[in-house]
This record gives sequence, structure tokens and C-alpha cells, in this order.
Amino acid sequence: MSRHERGRRLRFDGWIAGIGTASGTRVVLGHWPRSPFGPFSDVMIERPDGERLLLAPDCQVATFVADTYGFDAVRVLPVTVEVRGASWAVEAGPLDLRFTVGRRGPVGLLLRAVPRPLAARPSWAALTDIPARLLPGVRTRGSAGGGRREWYGARDLLPVTTAGATFEGTALGPLAPVDPPVRFGFGSVPRNPCLVRVTTTVEPGRGRPAAGAPLRRT
Repeated sequence: MSRHERGRRLRFDGWIAGIGTASGTRVVLGHWPRSPFGPFSDVMIERPDGERLLLAPDCQVATFVADTYGFDAVRVLPVTVEVRGASWAVEAGPLDLRFTVGRRGPVGLLLRAVPRPLAARPSWAALTDIPARLLPGVRTRGSAGGGRREWYGARDLLPVTTAGATFEGTALGPLAPVDPPVRFGFGSVPRNPCLVRVTTTVEPGRGRPAAGAPLRRT
């Protein structure tokens, strides 16, 4: 257990983008301006054959994320995110991802109307887990790795309208639904590609995290 976890819940405030591609590769970007580890971004990738890969910016973040979710491989490398209006650009080792978001719809407007302090509470995330289950694979609370518990408090939602990505120099094809759902943790991102403003709360477990995929620096 790291010094960040001792005796308190950990809160991460930022954005999660879930994107599918025509090749079958699905990409989940976490962009966290505020976290117990300082600002960082990480990328979770599930390949068409089911391989789950984590791209993280340093060993501390990689270890925490890998102990919380499930991966077959973990790479430690620079992850950069540049946001210009509706356009996002992500570079993470073998991955180059560009996407744009459109105007928020009724769900996004509804989420923005929820007061920020309420949206950040685990009790609110537990309540919204009921309607969230109407979306295949989506959960807002559940058990994570190492005996941890986790809550997602959504505060905004924007549709991803265009995307292009390459992985190890190969184009992944045009934007597609996130189908099948990704299998990193207890829940997936929505099937329709989107960018979600979220406050994530992680409650440390009492036991030692299970040994995960070995870290690889690249």
C-alpha cells in the first residue's frame, strides 16, 4: 500500500474518453488534471484479440492503475494530451490518437445541472448506478483490484464525433462503437464513443493487491 492510500479515499478529477475503431481496437483515455499523484494522463487499450494494454507516464501511476484494473501488459512511457477547443490530441508511445467532440445532448445537460459537491459523492454515484446499468457494460460503482472499491460521479458528457488513431504505425480505422465492452475493471465505457467529465473516488482495500502484469519501460 502506497503512502497515498493509507487511511483515506483517493479522488481523481478529470475526463474519460471511450473510443472504438473499425479495426476492433478500443481505447480508453484518462486525463486527470487533479489527482493524488498530480496531473497525469493514461491510456487503456484492448486489442481485437482481447489483449489489454496500459500506457502510463511513470511507475507510480502504472503500479496504482495496474493494481486497480486488469491488464496483460503495462508500458511506462510519456503520455501527452493537448486540448484545443473541441479537438484532442494524444501521444503515448506506440499510440497516436486524435478526436473531436460535438455538442452535449440531453444527458450532458442533465449531468451539468447536478451540483458539483453532490456529483462527487460516492452515495450519488451509487444512486446513478441504477440508470447507468441500462447501458450495456456501464457501471458507476463496483469492486476494483486489491480489494479496493470505486465510484464514478459523471458531471458532463460530450459525444465523440470523429476520431483517427494509429498503433505501432498501423491505422486503426474510422470511429466505431466500443463493442464489445472493454474488460479492464468492473464496468465499461458507454458503447457510443464519448467524453465524460468525471470525479472518481477509490477506497483503498485492506489486503495486498494481486500481482499484475510486469511493468515495461519504453
